[in-house]
Amino acid sequence: MLMKEYRICMPLTVEEYRIGQLYMISKHSHEQSDRGEGVEVVQNEPFEDPTHGHGQFTEKRVYLNSKLPSWARAVVPRIFYVTEKAWNYYPYTVTEYTCSFLPKFSIHIETKYEDNKGCNDNVNLDNELKDQEREVCFIDIAYDEIPERYYKESRDLRYFKSEKTSRGMLQEGWRDTQDPIMCSYKLVTVKFEVWGLQTRVEQFVHKVVRDILLLGHRQAFAWVDEWIDMSLEDVRQYETQMHEKTNIKVCHEQQEHSTNPSPSLGGLTNHDNVSVCVHFFLKHLSLQGDPSRP
Repeated sequence: MLMKEYRICMPLTVEEYRIGQLYMISKHSHEQSDRGEGVEVVQNEPFEDPTHGHGQFTEKRVYLNSKLPSWARAVVPRIFYVTEKAWNYYPYTVTEYTCSFLPKFSIHIETKYEDNKGCNDNVNLDNELKDQEREVCFIDIAYDEIPERYYKESRDLRYFKSEKTSRGMLQEGWRDTQDPIMCSYKLVTVKFEVWGLQTRVEQFVHKVVRDILLLGHRQAFAWVDEWIDMSLEDVRQYETQMHEKTNIKVCHEQQEHSTNPSPSLGGLTNHDNVSVCVHFFLKHLSLQGDPSRP
């Protein structure tokens, strides 16, 4: 198990980001399904927790077969998906990722949103391991490098300026002078209990998770003019519409896949199978934006 705490500041208030993250997640999931990354919404409904009170529970399945090359289709099941479960008690959220083909692989993310610039060293998270020593990593949405294949000039926050809020362009050191400002505190625990691969895979997963958090938060602010005038009711309605459109596409794709027999897993070692699945699990995550979403 490897645990790290990520801190990502945004030129928004916590209440504004509540709308922004929901909009960003719904829009991004729908876009990925347009490109064949099937995201099926299994559940999206109110949830009551004895500790955190009223919240929203969402379960999604992300089918990866459509993006697998032919050699990979020969070694993974026909129906191969990532399950995402998210409990949203905003400004506190929990997200878990598991893989249908890797029962010993999981990512657990606890998030707390606060109106500050990442200076709180005593964030109240419920994780039973919260007192365990971990590395604290600051992510700068404007100046940290992103993978070149994901760069878009319209989302470069050094040059982007919101017409509706007049926020941006973000200059170096912006976190010291920006008002308003908020921070996402994310405690990320990666488990991969496979002997001989655990340390290497857990470290690699954290590298990918860091890129995901950077990309997702950049998107949320780059799209601010699209969602800043929305109410919570507006964005929930938008979310429902996007989920319905996405599910229609995904269910159709999965019906087509299910008509073909599943390939055999013979001929490869356990480590080979693990490597294939981890690769495409992470490929999905790197395209999906912020995994902690709720």
